[in-house]
Amino acid sequence: MGHGWEGAVLKLLRAKDFVFTVTGAEEVAERYRRLHFTDGGMLAMSGVHPTMWVRLWFDNAGKPHQRAYTLVDPDPEAGTFSLEFALHEGAASDWCRTAQPGDTIEGTLYGTAWTEPDPLPGRMFVVGDAAALPAINSLLEALPQVPATIWFETADSSEAELPFRTDPDRHDLRLVPREGRGERLVAEVRESLPGLVAEPERAYVWITAYGSTTRELTAFARKELGVPKQRVHSMAYWR
Repeated sequence: MGHGWEGAVLKLLRAKDFVFTVTGAEEVAERYRRLHFTDGGMLAMSGVHPTMWVRLWFDNAGKPHQRAYTLVDPDPEAGTFSLEFALHEGAASDWCRTAQPGDTIEGTLYGTAWTEPDPLPGRMFVVGDAAALPAINSLLEALPQVPATIWFETADSSEAELPFRTDPDRHDLRLVPREGRGERLVAEVRESLPGLVAEPERAYVWITAYGSTTRELTAFARKELGVPKQRVHSMAYWR
């Protein structure tokens, strides 16, 4: 399958393409599935960093469709990793639901990066939802010495059973039921965060949620709380 104009642009930017092979699947929670892959030689070439992600290419009625996923438990020596899919409507979820060992999918590595905050914050402030959970888990594992407060938006009660890699001694996980397009999540973060950010210049805020939620909370952290641009990571995981 060709990758269309997006693939052509990535190729010009010297992105690397690989073929991943499914080796297993797990139903981790309701509407949340984990697939295991061999990496087609990717990790030996690239190495691994926290929150590392790849673009997968799906067929959508004959047209290429790409989505990005954070690697779970990447192992360069074994050449393996897993990916977790929050299942909803769409080509990516449709493919994931039926994927079986031996199935293959094309992937592209480009644009992934991570810089450890320097100096380390006294506490991290993390906002996200099921689509962002692998990245959130990777971040928490990358900085085990840093406690965190996490506002996690849930679509329904079943998402309380998602595979959070949190430690109750270090991580304050706050489940926030989804209302509308994130209005409740925005309200709870806006209410709580100012009292938790004692030193804005040393804070570290990680926001990966619905597009409008991400934009609003990023502006709040930077403009109203005074957290420096380089201390705020924000990326809309879906719209």
